[in-house]
Amino acid sequence: MVLLSGLVVAGIPQLETGSQAGADADAFDDVERVQKAQYVQSQFGGSDDGPDRTFETVYVRDEDGTVLSKESLLAGLRYQRTIRENATVDAALHEDGVTGLSNLVAKRAAGSQNASLGEQIRALEGATPAEVERLVERTLANDPRALRYLPTDHERNETAATDRRMLVAFDADAANGTVDNATAALYHTASDRSAAGLFVVNAAAWSEASSQFFTEMVELVVPAALAFILVVLGFAYRDLVDVIVGMVGVVLSVLWMFGLLGWLGVAAGTTSIIPVVLVAGLSIDYGFHVFNRYREQRGDEEGIRAPMRRGVTLVATALVLVTVTAAIGFLANLANPLPMIRNLGVSITLGVVSSLLIFVTVVPALKVGIDGLLERFGFDRHKQPLGHGRYLRPVLSKAVTLARRGAPVVLVLALVVGTAGGVAWMDLNEESYQQNDGQVAEWKQELPDPIGWDTHPVPERSQHVEEVYQPASTDAAAQEPILIEGAVTADDTLEELRDGVDYIEEQELLIDRADDRPVTSPVTAMHAVAADNESFAAVLEDADTDGNGVPDRNLEGVYDAFYAADSDVASRVIERDDDEYESVLVTLSLDADYAEANSVVTTLADGADRMGGDGRTATVAGNFAVSEALLGQVVEGILTTMLLALVAIALTLAAVFRYMHGSATLGLVVSIPIALVLGLVIGGMYLMSIPLTLLTALLMSLVIGLGVDYNIHVGDRFADERRAGASTFEALDAAVTGTGGALLGSTLTSAGAFATITLVPHPQLQSFGAIVVIAMTTAFAVSVLVLPSLLVLWDRYVPASVATEAIPTRVPQD
Repeated sequence: MVLLSGLVVAGIPQLETGSQAGADADAFDDVERVQKAQYVQSQFGGSDDGPDRTFETVYVRDEDGTVLSKESLLAGLRYQRTIRENATVDAALHEDGVTGLSNLVAKRAAGSQNASLGEQIRALEGATPAEVERLVERTLANDPRALRYLPTDHERNETAATDRRMLVAFDADAANGTVDNATAALYHTASDRSAAGLFVVNAAAWSEASSQFFTEMVELVVPAALAFILVVLGFAYRDLVDVIVGMVGVVLSVLWMFGLLGWLGVAAGTTSIIPVVLVAGLSIDYGFHVFNRYREQRGDEEGIRAPMRRGVTLVATALVLVTVTAAIGFLANLANPLPMIRNLGVSITLGVVSSLLIFVTVVPALKVGIDGLLERFGFDRHKQPLGHGRYLRPVLSKAVTLARRGAPVVLVLALVVGTAGGVAWMDLNEESYQQNDGQVAEWKQELPDPIGWDTHPVPERSQHVEEVYQPASTDAAAQEPILIEGAVTADDTLEELRDGVDYIEEQELLIDRADDRPVTSPVTAMHAVAADNESFAAVLEDADTDGNGVPDRNLEGVYDAFYAADSDVASRVIERDDDEYESVLVTLSLDADYAEANSVVTTLADGADRMGGDGRTATVAGNFAVSEALLGQVVEGILTTMLLALVAIALTLAAVFRYMHGSATLGLVVSIPIALVLGLVIGGMYLMSIPLTLLTALLMSLVIGLGVDYNIHVGDRFADERRAGASTFEALDAAVTGTGGALLGSTLTSAGAFATITLVPHPQLQSFGAIVVIAMTTAFAVSVLVLPSLLVLWDRYVPASVATEAIPTRVPQD
């Protein structure tokens, strides 16, 4: 196993850690909004006349309201001079260069709109603060471009502000590597001038923030998790050797997982923390059962190897069952269209299989060798099994008493609670992701280094920018198209279209800048062409019977004239096929972000409903709408995955228990509590306001793999005891107090370790930690409180359920 471990671990350097974003191209082809988005792209996205520039934004912020002062404006101009001197930035710059309010004011000071950057700086340096204030006042009053660089709520007569921005235009045709290096230069140069209030929120800034976040997370969580695990293991095992041997097994299991991923070419990605903690938790559970059964089997005068062999043989059945059924639950995610989720399922499955191999080979071998060596030096290695202490045994025994006295009542209560939790699924909020606001509790920041959390300013700055500014241009804003199909030549088509746009605008969802057009539609495009084409302008005016600027009669003739006047512009908003008009397109520039996707899509859908009519349909078909539709599809897919996994696990347990213990129905009984665990986890999510995201939806399917573990150990031990001749309640007592002790130790260590993840100041990770903690604690509670009652009723009402004496040949009984 040492040699094999070396071979497997050699695959780690080959591990792929790249992004797993995206999904199978054809995975969502049956989703209407995806189909419409693809249709829009194919019919209206063929033009090569896209934007020839992209914008990066540099912000200036000062809580004292001095960003329009001479000193601050000069700092902005000097920043521009520095980045222009950077060869990488200069190579990526568009001919529009860098613009900002500081340039508008400085050019006014220099007396020329063509003043160079050097002339602008010299002109401002030569002006007094009072003169600069008057220049700012005149610029705001007379230049319509000025407000573009200021917060949304800034008034033209205000000469003081806490925020402003500069726009850096990059050539859209510049090489990606050049632009990436240029944006990094913008960030680092702004960071060097942070004392002047300059900052950047771009890819380079987020990359540094993410790197720091990961480092801080490891420094906070790992020590806390390890300390908790070691304390609980030390208390449970009460033996340093067993703690060390168990942790060696955990580490080897994780290394095997990564090595196998490397050899198989399965990407680990940035979510590799999830399989690590799950595999570590299951490995600790395996260790508890191996050590506990060995302690139970070893007599006072017995050696080491024989009881270890018996213990591993007895527990191996349960461990193999746990591994197989958990793998079924995890591999059910192979049906998921998202590569990240598929790879997570494969990763965890490989980790669980690795844990099984390690804990039935390496760990017992180490245990035998070390214990034998210590006993040769006079150290007694007899240890008390878990669950047999004078404090824990009476507590666990009460679960058996509960099953003896009120099994039907326990099951009814469990059914009611589980059903209530399951019903809460419909009331869970759905979000694409949970956004981090950058807030960190003060006590976490005040912890001593290195575990104290050092905050990075990027998340808070990003949130501030979203609150203060609108997108700098329509190109920078989120673009959301609405596709109207069907009877688009009906007289009321464009009037209804205008009504829908007006409704959306009333909800303050569109960007609101005087120098930008937030809506591109057939009407706006027609007026743009009519401004330079008198004959088409006459057609447009003739078709507008009420003078509101919207054609409301003879639309087919208007469309014909529109195509005759400028077919290129017309084809971007009106689809014509064989002289038939099939659809029209409205594109909206939104002042919104994906954290608000649910409400944004609802508003857009309401507006689209107003655009529909007799023979017409209107569908929101942009990224916001597609994202929401895909989330709904993934959630529905998770439900299907969970159902299939539950059925597969139930059938597997029925087959295995029939072969091993002569009873298929016992396997079905052991699988029933998994559904109860799912219901309780869903109820816990509802009570804790944890939304359904792509990550939490994934975890719901993984809960099956976690929830089946504990029940198998109790059910298998119960069957073993019954076969050995124990009565129903004697077998139940042995299963609950013996196996239950190991399960309690596993629950405490694993749930405690996952609970430390909730310390991380990110809602997505906090939700992840909370769900796993709920799953593990409820799985333990169900296995020692509910499953015993199920076993009592099963043993009472299923004739010849299992043989009550050892027999050489297992014969199926039902």
